[in-house]
Amino acid sequence: MNPKIYDYKDEQNWFIGKCSETGSSVYYQEEAKKTYASLERDLRSLFDEGTSLMLTVVKITSAMALVQFILDIINDQQQHTYKASSHKGAILVTENDRLVLVCLPKNGLLISDFFGEEKTKPAELGDTILIATRNEGKTKEFSQMFAKLGLKVENLNQYPELPEVEETGLTFEENARLKAETISKLTGKVVLADDSGLQVDILGGLPGVWSARFSGPDATDQKNNAKLLHELAMVFDLKDRSAHFHTTLVVAAPDKDSLVVEADWPGYIGMEARGSNGFGYDPLFIVGDSGKTAAELSEQEKNDISHRGQAVKKLMEVFPTWQNAH
Repeated sequence: MNPKIYDYKDEQNWFIGKCSETGSSVYYQEEAKKTYASLERDLRSLFDEGTSLMLTVVKITSAMALVQFILDIINDQQQHTYKASSHKGAILVTENDRLVLVCLPKNGLLISDFFGEEKTKPAELGDTILIATRNEGKTKEFSQMFAKLGLKVENLNQYPELPEVEETGLTFEENARLKAETISKLTGKVVLADDSGLQVDILGGLPGVWSARFSGPDATDQKNNAKLLHELAMVFDLKDRSAHFHTTLVVAAPDKDSLVVEADWPGYIGMEARGSNGFGYDPLFIVGDSGKTAAELSEQEKNDISHRGQAVKKLMEVFPTWQNAH
């Protein structure tokens, strides 16, 4: 490490600093510490691991001067090109075309001041992912799962102008890709589509990709469940009514290869509908050997073990890497 000592002095500010491997030490006048210490703490994250800053602030009136002084040290020691700029009372640290750090004043800023839009509210901030569905039940499940990644969820009900994407694929992945990639191209957004379905072994995997419209073009959950019970009317032994839910998730974004994950959830088809939670075939689907239908599970229980829950867990493991890939 270069033991170079750095010094900056003008009529209003005087800073002395150097990099150290033995731990940070920062000295301020007491009044200056109350106002400016948080800036130095914010900037510590930019130092390489194992590198600390020894800093003496003899006098200070400019937060920008202090930030730029510390950035100059980092740039010299670590071959970066960090720059500081002021924005609405905050200090932005950038490198080339990337925003690296935002240093806020001690008492924060009004969101409307920072973004320059009076109508901007906290609930409107943050990244979103558009779920390619109009099903509010499915959207609710995804919202709870993606909240763990700090992502907010929208669905197609918020975009009534978008056309319906015909699910003409013969596999779950083909249908999910059609929806995700088509809507992403139309909106420029990150879009997640799933094609999920129930596959009953004794029916040769039906209803499969036709699960949502099993009972015909005017299908409803109730009609689909009634048709499934009719198809299995002569199958009396539960072990012969084995089935599984399948989910394929596809995440698409403009100019990126789509991300694909899959999961299954084994169980059996019951003799009658039970439970009031969930949607689709949940009231008929007996989960493994639990004796409970999916509609008898709480939302949290279902999210933890369902085909969709398992697929989203897989997605969570790979989504950040995919999201940050160029």
